[in-house]
Amino acid sequence: MTFDLRFYMALLFRRLPYILAILIVTGIAGVYMAFSIPETYRAEARLLFENGQIPDELAASTVRSTADEALLSVQQRLLTRSNLLELASKFEVFKGVPNITEDIIVNQMLRRISIYMPPLMGNTGVVTVSFDAGDPVLSADVTNALVEQILEQSVELRTAASGSTLDFFQQEVKRLTDELAVQNSKILEFEEANRDALPESLAYRRARQEAQQERLTLVERELAGLRDRRQSLVDLYDRTGRLAASVGVLTPEQAQLETLRQELASAVVVLSPENPRVKALKLQVTALEEAVKEQLGVAGEGAMTSFDLQMADIDGQIEFLVEQRQEIEAELTDLRASIEKTPSNSIMLGELQGAYENTQVQYDQAVASLAEARMGDRIEVTSRGQRITVIELAVPPTMRAEPNRKLISATGLGVGMLLSLGLVMLLELLNRTVRRPAELVKSLGITPFGTIPYIATMEELRQRSVTRRNLIAAVAIFVPVALYLLHVTVMPLDTLASAIAQAVGLGPNVTLATPEISG
Repeated sequence: MTFDLRFYMALLFRRLPYILAILIVTGIAGVYMAFSIPETYRAEARLLFENGQIPDELAASTVRSTADEALLSVQQRLLTRSNLLELASKFEVFKGVPNITEDIIVNQMLRRISIYMPPLMGNTGVVTVSFDAGDPVLSADVTNALVEQILEQSVELRTAASGSTLDFFQQEVKRLTDELAVQNSKILEFEEANRDALPESLAYRRARQEAQQERLTLVERELAGLRDRRQSLVDLYDRTGRLAASVGVLTPEQAQLETLRQELASAVVVLSPENPRVKALKLQVTALEEAVKEQLGVAGEGAMTSFDLQMADIDGQIEFLVEQRQEIEAELTDLRASIEKTPSNSIMLGELQGAYENTQVQYDQAVASLAEARMGDRIEVTSRGQRITVIELAVPPTMRAEPNRKLISATGLGVGMLLSLGLVMLLELLNRTVRRPAELVKSLGITPFGTIPYIATMEELRQRSVTRRNLIAAVAIFVPVALYLLHVTVMPLDTLASAIAQAVGLGPNVTLATPEISG
């Protein structure tokens, strides 16, 4: 089946009144909306996001946020409910609007504010700030107030971050200083309590132990020799009554006693102890010994004999060596105990020193970080780090930003054309009558020899004309009445026009859902 252009053109002319009616209504509505939407002015200010002025190799700031992060932090503080209400109240943005709630004020302020930053170039970017308002002066004033708040918030955020970093490392250095003092005190107390069993003196104590062991052996040997000598002298004195053959000048009684002792010694070798000769010699020796003792007692009363002197000397040496042995044994006991205790002390001391060294490492790192934090805080306080500067403040615009009346009017006509096209298609789909030979063939399955068009009477033509005129008149009367009733009973038409424009994306910037940052 070929495309029948004449048929569709005839069909279009037949439906032309409906199409014109729809186009007229939508065109009037589009023009009305275009001129009903309030004019919106948008004042813009430009800010520059700059890198730090001091290279990081020389001195780095402690604030490491990127441009997007910094601007997002500023934006979140800027767009708080309290700040938006304060801005709206300060500049009387909604002056004269009755019965407006705080939620609507906040929502409208969020929609009117725009903060935009394109992709960064070398960590440097231009930030555009704008505010939409019906008054150009109000738009510029609010925009400049937003710029001022952005600058203040940026400085406050960066100085607060650097200040908190500095405060943290100051507290950390103080804490580690106190901890080092505590650890050092524990080490000193432990060393003082175990100064005789510390690992650094272990080699000395072992050498001392060996030396004292050798010394103890020598003392034992000397002590044994002195005890043998003393016993020998005692035995000799008991046998002979004297210490040696030549001990000074003898008295006659002593000389006689010495002679009798020699005779007695010779007789005892030859004769038995029961021999009268031996007994007689013993009695004489005993008598002379008593006489010699009396002589010695009278002549040297108060003085010590040679035997007593030697015995006292030997006893003194023995007593001295005994004391030395006791001291050496006590020292060896202490040395043995300290050597046995040294391994456990070494482990404990190692743990204390290890904790001290770990704390010292942390302290050194904290001191270095504190120096960096002080430098970074100084950089932020003097505004030498990353910062936002004003390139251009907002000025009252002379041209409106919204609405685009030509576009809205053209959109009304476009909507009318779509509606009329839809109506024509709907009417054709609902019309099942046979109007062309092709439809006859399709419906009945026969091929006609010829077709005769329907010839309307004058009465039918007049009736159709009256019907069209009545329909056009009804539309022309109904549409204004419906718009008036809508304006009076439901919603003002200008408000409705703004809402519809926002819904289709043709309204002013207030239609933005939320201000955003692009970067």
